[in-house]
Amino acid sequence: MNMSDTYQIVISGVGGQGVLFITRLLAEAAIAKGLPVFTSETHGMAQRGGTVISHLKVGAFTSPLINPGRADGLIALKAESLDQHGGYVKGGGWAAVNHNTAAGAGDQRFRVYCLDADRLARELSNPKSLNLLMLGFALARMSRNDNNAEALYCSVDEIAAVLHKRLENKKKRLQSSIRALMTGADSRGNG
Repeated sequence: MNMSDTYQIVISGVGGQGVLFITRLLAEAAIAKGLPVFTSETHGMAQRGGTVISHLKVGAFTSPLINPGRADGLIALKAESLDQHGGYVKGGGWAAVNHNTAAGAGDQRFRVYCLDADRLARELSNPKSLNLLMLGFALARMSRNDNNAEALYCSVDEIAAVLHKRLENKKKRLQSSIRALMTGADSRGNG
């Protein structure tokens, strides 16, 4: 990444889905590369299921919040998050959405990629893996686009390295986390 490059990503879902966990993984991947990073979140986690939105900015920024229409991408852990927080995404940006179809993709000013992460999490017998499925999907999807201009500052392998470091003493959780991340990365999805 060139130091003049910047990335702004919104991660959205509900309490209990792991929005803050994947935000931390993305931030730690940036820090491991020596990149400046800001994160900020707002949430209604006083009750499980409250809306959670996280802002991640990588590069030379002076404030942690992303203004509407400025995010490069959105990772939506819940289909409704596209309607709620899609306004943050700039024209020509992208959204990776947990949805079983490419619904809404045609009328957006940005590309929408959908993955049925709920179904995949059930197949893995791990409902808590939804966040890592979506993260792996978003990272892989951006890296395999025809114009690599959308490639993010980190790769699936770099996130896997962060997971290894964070969970080195929790072997079973590490194994299931890596499996979810890679399953998401290998998924084609819709859109």
